[in-house]
Parts: sequence; C-alpha cells; structure tokens
Amino acid sequence: MTALKTARRILLISTCALASTLAATPALADQLIENVDGIRIDEAGEIDRFTAILIDDGGRVKAVYDRNDKRPREVDYLLDGKGQVMLPGLIDAHLHVMQLGIAQLTLDLSDTNSLEEALDKIRRFAAENPARPWILGRGWNQEKWGLGRFPTAAELDSAVSDRPVWLSRVDGHAAWGNTLALEAAGVTAASADPAGGRIERLPGSRKPSGVFVDAAEALVQRVVPAPRPAERDLALLKAQELLHSMGITAAADMGTSMDDWHTFRRAGDGGRLTLRIMSYATDADTMEAIGGPRPTPWLYDDKLRMNGIKLYLDGALGSRGAWLKQPYADDPGNTGLPLMSPAQLRNIMVRAATGQFQVAVHAIGTAANAEALNAIADIADSFSGDRRWRIEHAQIVDPVDIPKFASAKVIASMQPVHQTSDRTMAEARLGPNRLDGAYAWKTIANTGAMLAFGSDAPVESPDPFAGLAAAFTRTDSDGQPFGGWRPQEAVSREQALAAFTANASYAGFGEGRFGKLVVGERADFVLVDQDPLLATPEQVRRTKVRETWVGGRRVYAADTE
Repeated sequence: MTALKTARRILLISTCALASTLAATPALADQLIENVDGIRIDEAGEIDRFTAILIDDGGRVKAVYDRNDKRPREVDYLLDGKGQVMLPGLIDAHLHVMQLGIAQLTLDLSDTNSLEEALDKIRRFAAENPARPWILGRGWNQEKWGLGRFPTAAELDSAVSDRPVWLSRVDGHAAWGNTLALEAAGVTAASADPAGGRIERLPGSRKPSGVFVDAAEALVQRVVPAPRPAERDLALLKAQELLHSMGITAAADMGTSMDDWHTFRRAGDGGRLTLRIMSYATDADTMEAIGGPRPTPWLYDDKLRMNGIKLYLDGALGSRGAWLKQPYADDPGNTGLPLMSPAQLRNIMVRAATGQFQVAVHAIGTAANAEALNAIADIADSFSGDRRWRIEHAQIVDPVDIPKFASAKVIASMQPVHQTSDRTMAEARLGPNRLDGAYAWKTIANTGAMLAFGSDAPVESPDPFAGLAAAFTRTDSDGQPFGGWRPQEAVSREQALAAFTANASYAGFGEGRFGKLVVGERADFVLVDQDPLLATPEQVRRTKVRETWVGGRRVYAADTE
C-alpha cells in the first residue's frame, strides 16, 4: 500500500472516530453541568471559583453558579461533573498547527539524545517506509546531542544514501540534508549564502556541509515535494486530536500559508474544524489574498479568523541566528542574522496596519527585540484603533528595552518551556553577564505589558501544563535547577493561567468570544484531575485531561479503561 493510500485510509478511520465522539455528545440544547470544582477568569479579570455552569443551545455560557446559588429547575440535559476540576479551555498563543500535524506523520527526532541514536532512528524509519521518495522529518538538536557542531551530509549519508533526506532542526531555523538532497537542489560549493541565511561549510573549504540556516533553507526546500490536500487534511486532524487531548481548545497559528488556510476552510466547511484558530499569514501577499482589505470575520462559530501577519526579524539561539547587539560569547564575531532591514520591517508593518491587520514580529535576540520595539514605537501613533502589536518569543531582551513593551502597548507572546529547554544553551551563547533580560517574564509583566503564553509546537511539546509549571517554578520536568533558573522571573500561578487562557484570547482578538468562561462566551472548557493553582509542580506536570469541550460539545474524552 502506498504512503498516500495509507494516509487516506487513516484519514477515513480518524474522521469516523471523531464523528462517533461528536455523535455521542448531546445535541446542542441547554445543558447544566453540576458538581465541578470550577476555576475561571471572571469579568474583572480575577480568578473565580464555581460549582456549576449552564450552557445554552448555541453552545455559549448562559450562567455560572456558586455552591449556594439556585439552579434552574428544568434543563434539557443535566450532567454530573463528579467533582472534577473544570478550567477554561487552554489557549496556545503561539504554535504551528500544520507543522504539528505533519510532524505526527513524518520522522520525529526530538527524543534522540545523540547523533548515533538519531542516525539509527533515521535508518529504521527509511527501512519501514521504502515507498517514500524523500525522507522528511524534524526535531534534531545538536546541542542536546552534545555534539558541539552541526551534523553533516556525509553522516546522514551513512544512514540513508538511496534517496534524499531533509530534516528540520527542532527550532525550525536550520535544516539538515544528505548528499542526494543537496544534489536535487543543485547546491554546490559555488552556491552563495542568501540574504538572511547561511550555508554551513566544511572546515577549510566552500563545500556545503549539509546544514542550512534560516533563509538558506529555501535553497533545498523548494525541491521538496509538498504535502497533498488529503495529507494536509489528515495532518490537521492529527493536530486537533493531539491538542484537544492536552486540553487546548484554541491556538494562534503563526505562519499560515495559503495551503494551510484552504485546509482549515475544508475542515470548517465539512464540520471537522474543532480547534479555534487565530491565524497569522506567512507574508503580506497571503494575508491580503485571504483577508482582502482587512481581517476576515470570525468563521464557523468563532473557530477561524485571519488576524494578520507573522514577520521573522531574526533566527534562533540554537543555530546562532538570533540577532544580538553583541557577538555570541561562544562564537566571537557573530551577532546572528537579521532577516530584514529596518526599512523592510517598517514598510510591511505599515502595509498591514493600514489594512487593520495585526502584526506579530518574531524577535529572539537583543538586537531583534530592540528593532521590533523601536519600529512599533515609530509607527504606532500613525494609526488609530486597536492594533495589538505583538512580539513573538521576546527571549533575550536588553534590560534597557524592556520598558518599551508597556510604553508601546506591545503584547509579549512568550513560551515558558523555551526557558527550561534553552537555559544551558543560553548561558553558553551569551555568557553569565548578559542574562538579565533572558526569558524575563515577570520583569516584562511588571511594566504593565500583557503576557500571552504558548508552546511554539512542534518546536516544543504543546502540553500547556508543562508550560504552566515552568512559568511559576522556572524549573524543568526534573525539577532542575533547584530553586529555579533566575527564579526572580517566575510569575504567579494565577498569572500563568491567565496567560494561557484570557490573555492568549485577547492577544488574538478572541476576547468576548472565548477564553474566560464568562456569560456570553463560547463554552470551551477542560476537565482535569488536578487543580493547577493548588497542586505541586510535579502534579501539575502530570495533569491528566479527562475531557475537552468546545462550544458546549465534547471533542475529546480520555480512555478510562
């Protein structure tokens, strides 16, 4: 059976399974869910506890009840929450929906701990998939492997030499190809580095080593076969299933292509779109082709909207592409890769803002964050209305620039799990004396700026409970380092929960529609086995999602057998 036929067969099975789940849920009608240990963000933005919730026949919150409040006498459906903890549906403020889904269907190297382990997994995957013309995947991390350098095409050839192999680094800002992949793309020693990118070379020569950083990835990516519509549909289904199993009901999709948008629309038209997607286009042309003169309306009962554009101002720390004000401590002379000029950045921002589109700027290094903040300050006053400028990641910010988040009303869209994954690398890249603005959640929040939290999946796991625990402890899944890494930057549990719910909704223009569990909003919620505001960090990380509901309908139920 070919890979595509297999994909189609899995798609049919998975679609039928999802349809069965939805069919088992009561048809939309008034539903009272009693006996819950409820936690929500109330109308004033404060944590509120409740014991029952009434959902109307349109899937919206009709009323919220405390223990002594009188319940309605007659409802269409009365459900017993069995004392479970109910939270607002969790919202990931920054991930990549289709990449997450495609990662479920291709080779995943994120669990490998050495080059040898990765090569063995690549070799086995190729043997198990002999019909695939290219071996595609992601997740390698030379820092995690302790390699001290990038891997090479020759090393990849030792695992697979009979067809091209193309593997994205864990952060998506570098890719690794074998010799056949480079030959298919026509990359040679004479190939020049593109603007905003770098071809890694073998020591002492011009010969490409096999790794391409940032914009250089396109040199090979252009010849990689694109997924077909059926494969994209399956990938979206897999992404939704995974996210719902972790309690996520909505997400900001950072970098929506036209093919991605068509995939979302096909799912919406077919009644298969269960995740709320706040979409940010890959480029200005795509943004305008989808939205026209301004953002789209909310579609499919508030499940899809084209909000604006995602811009890349620099790369990532792991590939030394993050743009720094000072050279890397472990690579003197290298300050990273600015991916656009100041004029280009401002021109695109003005083009988007003129159309009332929202701008989200990827900025990781100190120079990139300073440039993004300065650009927003330069042009923000030229536009009336609510633009909600966003900076994505804001990982390494010069302390002198941090107050600009509040003064320019910039939303800091950050990912707590990046801090736990990157801390030793950040120390090596920056040195011990340049960490004051690193992953500075509390300092940024203390300026009055809004924090919206996400995962950057598939760069990291989309598990929001790992993110919650990291946010208030500054420790990883092993509780390391003891006491937390730069613990003064931890936020409170309440701040973390708001950043994964109400704030993430507001950051994507979803407020009033979902995110808090207040009257009038969509009834998106999750039932879990732990109270994240009271449980130990270890318990929070082990939280089990029992059910996930979107718009008053159950979209996920854990296997209780």
